[in-house]
Amino acid sequence: MKKNANHYRKRRGTGWAVLACSLLCAVAVCAGVYFWLGGSLETVPAAAPPASAPASSSQAGQAVSSLPPESAPDAVSLPSSEPEPEPEPEITTVRVSASGDNLIHDGLYLQAKKRAAAAGKEGYDFAALYEHVASLYQDFDLNLINVETLMSDELTPSAYPRFCTPGDCARELYRIGFRGFFLSNNHIYDKDGEGLASTLRFWDSMPEDAFTSGLYGDEQDFPVCEYNGISFAFLAYTEMTNGLPTPTGAEKSVIYTSQEDVIRRQIERAHELADVVVVSAHWGVENTHEVTDGQRAFAQKLADWGADIVIGTHPHVAQPIETVTSSDGREVPVAYSLGNFVSAQDRVDNMVGIVLGFEVTKTTQPGGESTIAIGGISATPVVMFYERYYANMRLYLLRDYTDELAASHGLSGVSPSYVRSMLQEIVAPEYLRLD
Repeated sequence: MKKNANHYRKRRGTGWAVLACSLLCAVAVCAGVYFWLGGSLETVPAAAPPASAPASSSQAGQAVSSLPPESAPDAVSLPSSEPEPEPEPEITTVRVSASGDNLIHDGLYLQAKKRAAAAGKEGYDFAALYEHVASLYQDFDLNLINVETLMSDELTPSAYPRFCTPGDCARELYRIGFRGFFLSNNHIYDKDGEGLASTLRFWDSMPEDAFTSGLYGDEQDFPVCEYNGISFAFLAYTEMTNGLPTPTGAEKSVIYTSQEDVIRRQIERAHELADVVVVSAHWGVENTHEVTDGQRAFAQKLADWGADIVIGTHPHVAQPIETVTSSDGREVPVAYSLGNFVSAQDRVDNMVGIVLGFEVTKTTQPGGESTIAIGGISATPVVMFYERYYANMRLYLLRDYTDELAASHGLSGVSPSYVRSMLQEIVAPEYLRLD
C-alpha cells in the first residue's frame, strides 16, 4: 500500500508540472505580441481570462504553491536507498581465577577453633585467615582452587602426613567467592576409604553452585558449567597419591597422569560438550621452581588432546607460566605451579603463591558459528604470614604486605623486596602483577 501511495503522489506532481509549463508558454506568446505591437502593459487593455485557466503566471504560481503538501512536487517520497545494517556478532566474556594449594596444617585449624571459641561459637572460624585477600575474588566471575586436603564434618581434624580439614574451611572459601574445587592430589587417600567417603558426603552437602573435579565414578563423571553463555568442562589429575592405593569399594577415585588413554578420551569428550576445557594437573617436584621435562611433555599432550588451559599445583612454590601450541594450532596457557595458597610450611619460598587470572571471550557470529579466545593472563602474588610459633596466621596480597609485617614474620627473609625479585626471575613480566 505504501508503494501505491508513492506512485499516486508522483503521478499528481507530474500533471501539475505540465500545466505550469503550458501557462508559461502562454505568457511568453502574450509577451511576444506585446513587443511586436510596440505597446506596453499600461496601454494595452487587459483581456478577461478564460474561466477555465488562471489569469496570469503569478496566479498560476499561487495555484501551485497553494497545493496541499502531499500533492506538491517537492513532497514526493522515494524509497530509501540505504542498505540494512549488517548484524553484529555477540561477544561475551568470563573472568576466571585459580589459586594454589590450600594446605591446612594443624596450626591453622587450631587457630580457627580458638577464634570460634573466643566469639562464643562452635566449630572453626577461618575468616581471619583469608580476610585480607577476599576482595580480590570479587573481580572474577568464577574462582577455582586446589583443595590439598580432605574436608569433613565427621572425622577428627589432622595434619601432616595424613591430612583432614574441618568442613568450615571449605565453607569459608565458598563465602569469599570460590565455586570450583579441585580434589585430585597426593593427599586425597590420606584417610583411606572412610576419609574418601566422608569427604564425598561433605562436598555433596555444599550449595548447588559449588562443584568439584578430580574424583570420578566413571570417565564421564566431570562437571560442565555455564557462565555468561560460555560453557566450561573441568578435569583434574594427579601424578601420585603418596603410595596409597584406591580404597577398596570406593565410590569414586582419582585418575593418574599415567593413564593417558583415559585422559585423552575424557578431554576429547569434554571438548565436545563445552566451549572451554580447563585441566588441573597435580605434578612436578616439590620445593623447586624448575619445570621438569615430564611436566612439559604432559602439558603438550593435554593441549593436543583439546585442553584450553592447564593449571598446575603440587610443588608448593611458584613455577613459570608458558604457552604451548596445540596440534590444531591453538595457543594454550600453562601455569606449571601456582605455589601454596595457605600453609604453615617453613621455607621462605613456600610462603609465596600466585593467583592466576585469565579471560575467556566467546564471539558468536549471526549465523551461529562461534570462536573462543583465552587471554588477559595475570599472576597476582600472595604471601602467607605468621608470627613466631606460628601465631596469628593469615594471607596477604603482596601489594598489601609491608616491611613492618615482614619484620614480625616467623620466618626471616620473607621481605616484600625478596618476594618481588624472586617472582621476577620465575614469572614473565607480561603476566606478573606486583601492584
